[in-house]
Amino acid sequence: MRIASVGRALPPHYYDQDTLLAALRRRWSDRYFNPDRLERLHRNALVGGRHLALPIEEYDQLTTWGRANDAWIRVAQEVGGEAVLAALLRAGLAPGDVDALFFVTVTGIATPSIDARLINRLGLSPRVKRVPIFGLGCVAGAAGIARAADYVRAFPDQVAVLLSVELCSLTLQAEDLSIPNLIASGLFGDGAAAVVVVGAERAECAEAGPRIVATRSVFYPGSERVMGWDISESGFQIVLSADVPRVARDFLPGDVDAFLADHGLTRADIASWVCHPGGPKVLEAMQEGLALPAGALDVTWDSLRRIGNLSSTSVLLILEDTLEKHRPPPGSYGMLLAMGPGFCSELVLLEW
Repeated sequence: MRIASVGRALPPHYYDQDTLLAALRRRWSDRYFNPDRLERLHRNALVGGRHLALPIEEYDQLTTWGRANDAWIRVAQEVGGEAVLAALLRAGLAPGDVDALFFVTVTGIATPSIDARLINRLGLSPRVKRVPIFGLGCVAGAAGIARAADYVRAFPDQVAVLLSVELCSLTLQAEDLSIPNLIASGLFGDGAAAVVVVGAERAECAEAGPRIVATRSVFYPGSERVMGWDISESGFQIVLSADVPRVARDFLPGDVDAFLADHGLTRADIASWVCHPGGPKVLEAMQEGLALPAGALDVTWDSLRRIGNLSSTSVLLILEDTLEKHRPPPGSYGMLLAMGPGFCSELVLLEW
């Protein structure tokens, strides 16, 4: 099993953090009387700017969840299709070569789902197997790679594509002035990424990217309120506990060590870390808990600063950055990981 390629698609509407902060201040000026706190929360996110699904002036028109979700359906098809085609082009494959399409998101809903809508749009085979997955949140990029790997392990002559689309800006709750929502308003951005995963018998993609050695899912019982959504008539209201960094620091090292030990490895054998950028405190907790060397998470930090946290899409963009600009030495091992609602983690062991 091998990752053949990664493709990305970011909406064209990019705004620096100062512009976004000013827009939120205007929106909340008549209700929120502590603008200094809003600015402090945004600055602490260490995000320089973000892509938005829509031009910034159009967000005031999203007065209902239905309008926001309609925008999500439209833009998700646009950026999702672009990401899939980019990934297939890099792998030297055509849309008709795709045997299975896994689609992950947590920022919108549609039936038929986005993967179904892309069949006609991209010219995918009418026999493609579709697996839409909703609700895994930030962990879904890593989990999606793991599920695609499960598929091509069973069908080694086939091609699976994972598509992640997250349009977090369309979930913003304008009436929610809670600290979690204020943090989210300064942290999350929009975009899509696709990963082509091929079975062992697809010789034409044999040298493209890292081999998927193994995967592991870990669930933490009794942690449902650490992260997620409360869903109401206004849409998705964020649940974001201050415990996320603690969970990462306390549990991730033991989970990683146990996973690696099953394959005769230790953390010292890992040459590259492809980690989801949950936020500055989460990254610091990962760095500390895993005792990673200086610079191990530089690619992740850089992605957070440039475009923010894109939920499940982010770890796939960091994987692309690693493939294109920071490829580890051949034969070295890498770890791709993410954490998300459940609360849970997903670990993917790679060999470059």
